[in-house]
Amino acid sequence: MKFSELKLCPELLEGLDSMRFHEATPIQEQAIPIILENQDLIACAQTGTGKTAAYILPLLHKISKIDKPGANTLIIAPTRELVLQIDQQIEGLAYFTSASSIPIYGGGDGNDWTKQKQALESGVDVITATPGRLLSLMTAGSFDFSHIQHLVLDEADRMLDMGFYQDITRIISKLPQQRQTLMFSATMPPKIRELAKAIMKDPKQVSISISKPAEGILQQAYLVHEEYKKPLLKKILENEAFTSVIVFASTKDKVKKLTQLLQSSSGEIVGFHSDLEQSEREEIMRRFKNRQVRILVGTDIISRGIDVEGISLVVNYDAPPDPEDYVHRIGRTARAAGTGTAIMFINDLDFGKLDRIEALIGYEITKLPLAPEFGEAPVRGKRSSQGYSGRPSNKGRKFNQKPFRKN
Repeated sequence: MKFSELKLCPELLEGLDSMRFHEATPIQEQAIPIILENQDLIACAQTGTGKTAAYILPLLHKISKIDKPGANTLIIAPTRELVLQIDQQIEGLAYFTSASSIPIYGGGDGNDWTKQKQALESGVDVITATPGRLLSLMTAGSFDFSHIQHLVLDEADRMLDMGFYQDITRIISKLPQQRQTLMFSATMPPKIRELAKAIMKDPKQVSISISKPAEGILQQAYLVHEEYKKPLLKKILENEAFTSVIVFASTKDKVKKLTQLLQSSSGEIVGFHSDLEQSEREEIMRRFKNRQVRILVGTDIISRGIDVEGISLVVNYDAPPDPEDYVHRIGRTARAAGTGTAIMFINDLDFGKLDRIEALIGYEITKLPLAPEFGEAPVRGKRSSQGYSGRPSNKGRKFNQKPFRKN
């Protein structure tokens, strides 16, 4: 369906046209009419499906039709990175409208606090905030949220996983009861349903490919002992076909060590972790988006909330303990119906994680054979290297024959 068929205002259609967006994605096609009809909505959609625009567009359309001072829309998201991404999309989509917005997030200095407080006091159309910082500002000041007509909870499952349930309910208690509430989540665990029941009124539901990786992702795995993971990673990154790469590690200390290891051998590389100042993290993301940084090494802090097109490779250096995190990690590639490669390292302690991931996505991930210099593959249930008992799907292919998709 074309955006022009969704009854959006001319200013929004002009903005979409200037960005060469003409066709709505499935989540946009289904969600936008429901939101325009002022109904509450629970939407389940994986990352990279266009879910942010699915609620921003109809809300900006409705904002363009009213003439009331004060904040109109509150969007709550789990991380600073996602808050900034949402605010950037609002700026782009609202370019030809008069709508104003402000991102509210922690981690900055006193000036950031003051600017955010002043923005809330003066009133902007759209507030996008992390729950912790917004609650702190609400506690420290007196803000008029009586004009809030729309509440959006983006990546609601992630926020509950991070322990924000009480913060969210405290914020909502300060909002008007008569409002439209929209909830976007990749999964629907019991806590999400409990929250929805408490804060929503007869919500409509839309589900788009829940917990399934995008079809354009070529998923592969190496069964490899821990001591060989670093040289294997260096070898993979020598493939120049991978022009934009994210490597996921389990801890910030490992991120720092991997960054140092790769600095001399794989071009421009930067570590992304919680020890960095917010200004440093924003600068890193800017350089990564502009292709000034080829390789970004980070923890799950970047598994959600960044929207960078053209990422050709995601490496799970450490297998994630939660299979949902695997889906979100590899969802950084093959965005907007594109293609990409995702490679995961599985050591002798990771077979249970692999089983849970394959059970979630519903199929087996291709296992690639190791070149001799990377040792023998670990065997399920054994700590010694005695060869992999399974049958690799690329039997006979040597490592240097590049068993990857070129993007």
